[in-house]
Amino acid sequence: MLPQDRNELSATGGRLAVAVAEQDFVALKAALLPSMAQDWEGMRGVVESSASLMKGGQMQLRSLYLLDATRMAATADTQFFCTSASGALTVTLTMRALPPGRYAVVLADAIGTPYAGQLGFILVWNGPASGWKLGGLTVRPGALDGQDGVWWWTHARELARSDQPWAAWYAYETARMLLLPVDILSSPNLDKLGSEQTAIKDSPQNAFPLTIPDGPRTWKIDAVRLDPALLHADLGVAYESLGITDPAAQRTEAIAVLSAFLKSQPGLRENFHGMWAYSVKDGKRTPVLELPMAQIP
Repeated sequence: MLPQDRNELSATGGRLAVAVAEQDFVALKAALLPSMAQDWEGMRGVVESSASLMKGGQMQLRSLYLLDATRMAATADTQFFCTSASGALTVTLTMRALPPGRYAVVLADAIGTPYAGQLGFILVWNGPASGWKLGGLTVRPGALDGQDGVWWWTHARELARSDQPWAAWYAYETARMLLLPVDILSSPNLDKLGSEQTAIKDSPQNAFPLTIPDGPRTWKIDAVRLDPALLHADLGVAYESLGITDPAAQRTEAIAVLSAFLKSQPGLRENFHGMWAYSVKDGKRTPVLELPMAQIP
């Protein structure tokens, strides 16, 4: 990367990171690529919901990637391989349906915040008159329940060694989410994490749909996924509902499902904060409740 490109990207990325931290929607909208105007409300929502991730932190740039797709003949899925100056690390960036042009990815961190907020910006070169414009952004935590991605990775290995495959699997999922600032990026470290995760025997990878007996009833669970919506290491459980419409009865059903599921996989209780219950009926998924593990019988 030429010094001029690095300086321009650093300046643009720095301004955008501060704008996100300060909830400066005027500056962010002014920086938006004109062709992305229809996506503004979605981006605004992402920034608004990220306030707690950035609060009190000092913004610091982490990485800059300059992506040259000017030689492409047409819009296409494209991969870029970016090698560090020492040649020791190659990062792969995968862009879907990318038109020809010049692009950049800027990663930044909110240093000193409880959730270690991390930012990813996709920038698009809009010509000398306009310079780099905002084409996309991602904001996510770098820590949950006081622990970062490295801790969760180490913990996942410990759980795998202690023959707790389900807890290990979701600990790896937590580590991946916290270590991956943008979904378009992969690296040798993340590939290693994925290899370790898929090597777990009796994991939930191919377990769904899952049938769980519960006395006279049987629950069908469609999926269980990491769910950090409340900035905790929660698991979201999607289950086939009996079709109950009364709110109190829905809550009772949800708690029964979560309780039966935890009894079948007790290792999850002591390794995650809580669980979300999502009822599924006629293809429609509805959030019912979130409970800490201690409140699930």
